[in-house]
Amino acid sequence: MHAWPASEVPALPGQGRDLRIHDTATGGPVTLDPGPVARIYVCGITPYDATHIGHAATYNAFDLVQRVWLDTKRQVHYVQNVTDVDDPLLERAERDGVDWAALAEQETQLFREDMTALRMLPPQQYIGAVEAIPGIVPLVERLRDLGAAYELEGDTYFSVEADPRFGQVSHLDAAAMRLLSAERGGDPERPGKKNPLDPMLWSAAREGEPSWDGGSLGRGRPGWHIECVAIALDHLGMGFDVQGGGSDLVFPHHEMGASHAQALTGEFPMAKAYVHAGMVALHGEKMSKSKGNLVFVSRLRQDGVDPAAIRLALLSHHYRADWEWTDQVLQDAVTRLGHWRAAVSRPDGPSAEALVDEIREALANDLDAPAALTAVDRWAVTQEQQGGTDTGAPGIVSRAVDALLGVAL
Repeated sequence: MHAWPASEVPALPGQGRDLRIHDTATGGPVTLDPGPVARIYVCGITPYDATHIGHAATYNAFDLVQRVWLDTKRQVHYVQNVTDVDDPLLERAERDGVDWAALAEQETQLFREDMTALRMLPPQQYIGAVEAIPGIVPLVERLRDLGAAYELEGDTYFSVEADPRFGQVSHLDAAAMRLLSAERGGDPERPGKKNPLDPMLWSAAREGEPSWDGGSLGRGRPGWHIECVAIALDHLGMGFDVQGGGSDLVFPHHEMGASHAQALTGEFPMAKAYVHAGMVALHGEKMSKSKGNLVFVSRLRQDGVDPAAIRLALLSHHYRADWEWTDQVLQDAVTRLGHWRAAVSRPDGPSAEALVDEIREALANDLDAPAALTAVDRWAVTQEQQGGTDTGAPGIVSRAVDALLGVAL
């Protein structure tokens, strides 16, 4: 599966700072010190509907992570999956009377177009669950052989008790885990499971559903969590730098994925930091495909909204915060974009050296994009009210905003 085109990241004078970021697993900030190649895995979409603002906010956060690393002169190895076979996708295809594979490809392509418009840096590997099946099956078989998985009526489950560190990503109690498991794709009430929290590794073939050869597992399809584990381990290995996604993935997805990987390898941790973006609401409720309260990036673009303004709207909120999308949020971003473009269109201006330093410091401090935006606002106001004599300043500001914030002026 192919990703989307990469926009050029301008080179800036000097060098950025190492990233300090909030780690869900430890509950506090960690300073990441990757080697020459920083490794990041971000969980991708289940493509049964178009990209909404909640998705865009999540991928914007991890785009900033990449930009901070690139500014430190590191390379970035970024991997993202596409869950192109799963219950929600199959249910939507059946509801609409369309082929599930065609629906997945249609929505994945729209996602690519939205990411391109928003100048999100693409992953080096963009892997669908279906194409990952040949690598998933041996991992499930290995877990079974290790005694970390068991069969139940043809399905194969992971035993959470096989990982002594289970729970160290989310730090939730059993009752909270059980509730979230039921809400987020698990089946804690199924009789016969060793533990209600045990997640599916391999689902045996069901009538009317797609299935693949699972070797000794029989025909079927993979569970959600093992999909990401197989892709991450194949391309990044254990101990990669950041596992990313929305805060709704902390449990069960990232908790279960960590346990799968740790049981498979005997190593800890799967990722050095678990980083999660907040949820975006509309009309007082979290944007959700199941609720249908969505603002689509593609619809905004069709309505003539500049993608740079959409990106500024996302950047105006801290990535870990839960916030609400409103018409005013977008209008404020449109206004800000106009001010910035006017400021950098002049032939000279105030020195930009301190501004670049402020943007770098803000982003290195747990991706504080709102502080970075405020710094650019101050420079633009000074430019408007006082001007300056530095003929290189507008160009430097324009390149810094593009390189570090992903906004093309």
